[in-house]
Amino acid sequence: MKYVKESAIIFGITMIGEFLNELLPLPVPAGVYGLFLLLLLLCTGLLKLKDIEATGNFLLDIMPILFIPASVGLIESYDAMKAILVPLVVTCLVSTIVVMGVTGKVTELMVSLLKKKNGKNAGEEKRA
Repeated sequence: MKYVKESAIIFGITMIGEFLNELLPLPVPAGVYGLFLLLLLLCTGLLKLKDIEATGNFLLDIMPILFIPASVGLIESYDAMKAILVPLVVTCLVSTIVVMGVTGKVTELMVSLLKKKNGKNAGEEKRA
């Protein structure tokens, strides 16, 4: 019953994301709305991680299987994509490198900010 409840919560948030996608005239996929809503609920404490953790971990475990139908669809459309294959591969490689670089820099920035914050808090505690 726990998995049913957790799945219903995740499905409900996904459906709200779909509704927001239809309601708002922005070029944002419904999944992004759903993920942002989930993040917002978790950050505000309205939804606890324990309320969706088991089903979330299960979905993460089976995620590679979910890519198989999309991969088969791409293989079946090879003839249609043959003309744009090189630009597509270059775009994928460049965007992957850019995302990795930006992620690394943001992580470095966050770590340095946390170190400064923790150092500042530690100094304040020593004075008190």
